Amino acid sequence: MQSYTIGQAARLLGVSPDTARRWADAGRVVTHRDEGGRRVVDGTDLAAFSVELAKAGSGEEDVSHTSVRNAFPGIVTAIKLGDVAAQVEIQAGPHRLVSLLTREAVEELGLEVGMEATARVKSTNVHIDRV
Repeated sequence: MQSYTIGQAARLLGVSPDTARRWADAGRVVTHRDEGGRRVVDGTDLAAFSVELAKAGSGEEDVSHTSVRNAFPGIVTAIKLGDVAAQVEIQAGPHRLVSLLTREAVEELGLEVGMEATARVKSTNVHIDRV
């Protein structure tokens, strides 16, 4: 199973490493030490926490005023495999993205819950909102 350092987890959650450390110190995120003595989070634990965090909402009012980018780095939180098709969910900070693709593509990519992945969005219609 893939593990993430506190810094990697912070980037995937869209927060600072200090915030991720505080959450770990408070027991909100379960961590353990790797062979090198670094604090790490198991991928499945991070995936579950990212979903919980997104459902709770960030509550932060300091949202940047910018257009959404086309690449959403995040963590795979769910995979549903059918005979031919598959559904993959990625939590990228506060954004939950769902992609429908072939089962073969999921298998070729070796996707698993808890691993890092990037969702890329291509669209002919782009909407820009200012918060």
